[in-house]
Amino acid sequence: MSLDRYSRQILFTPIGKQGQEKLLASRVTMIGCGALGTGLANNLARAGVGFMRIVDRDFIEMNNLQRQLLFDETDVQENLPKAVAGANRIMKINSDIKTEPIVADVNYTNVEEFIKDADIVLDGTDNFETRFLLNDACVKHGKTWIYGGCVGSYGLVMVVIPGQTACVRCVFENAPPPGVAPTCDTAGVLNTIASIISSYQSTEAVKILTGNMAAVNKNLLSIDIWSNQFMQLKTAKNADCPVCGQKKFEFLEAKEGTHITSLCGRNAVQITQKIPAKMDFADISKRLSQLGKVTYNKFLLKFEQNECEITLFTDGRAIVKGTNDPAKARTLYAKYVGS
Repeated sequence: MSLDRYSRQILFTPIGKQGQEKLLASRVTMIGCGALGTGLANNLARAGVGFMRIVDRDFIEMNNLQRQLLFDETDVQENLPKAVAGANRIMKINSDIKTEPIVADVNYTNVEEFIKDADIVLDGTDNFETRFLLNDACVKHGKTWIYGGCVGSYGLVMVVIPGQTACVRCVFENAPPPGVAPTCDTAGVLNTIASIISSYQSTEAVKILTGNMAAVNKNLLSIDIWSNQFMQLKTAKNADCPVCGQKKFEFLEAKEGTHITSLCGRNAVQITQKIPAKMDFADISKRLSQLGKVTYNKFLLKFEQNECEITLFTDGRAIVKGTNDPAKARTLYAKYVGS
């Protein structure tokens, strides 16, 4: 493998040839492939991270293109999941690296498997429940991870090194109740703040993966690009923290039954089956085509009818658009897909 493509990065003294070789040997797990995730994937693929696992539960919509760097209109037309389209684009950017796209909802049943062989875990998610889940899993297994979030013109970045730095629960004791905190779907977001936050996350990842630990920012970085405010907020380990202090990993505990999540601001509900079921899209298409418009590929099936739009994934998970009511979404799922 030629290192010529990384020549300008190798010329940067803190990285050099040795650091570049470390990057090429590194393994990254990225949770979420939206505004932050696509920026992270783009930066780290070009930097030469050797292996990238991309996990995302969603599919691409036209309103994603304003800020999600790896996608284009063709991906929308083809109904591609974000993880798959992201991996496809990464391989066009840098065919030397390996990618593993996983179309899945990250939850207590799979998160530990996704992070187990990663050198670093990167947060490209859009909700605190998943971030708290990541925090539990990474602290439990001693995995460094980099929290990032943005909404409007504002964003945050924080590096979590288990045993050395504060964890996310040291700083944010509890997640805000659903519907209280603003989201990109309720308050909007500038594509520039997403690029800035993902760039900071990427840079911290490169520092860690190349062994430049003295350069790592161990504080919480807060940026508002519209009001030009940049702040470093000092963080410290909390002995009473339920995660890194008391080693209680409540977000990794089993939750019974079907998991239903209202996707705030999207007028949509996600339904995840406790026991995944293999979906036969051809058979389902024949049945539903008499009731509405059906399109499908090997990754997902989309059913559009007057009262709803259901996107069904191969394991039985679905996103039901047209309602914020979990009970109604469950009824529509049972009506058109099955109980």
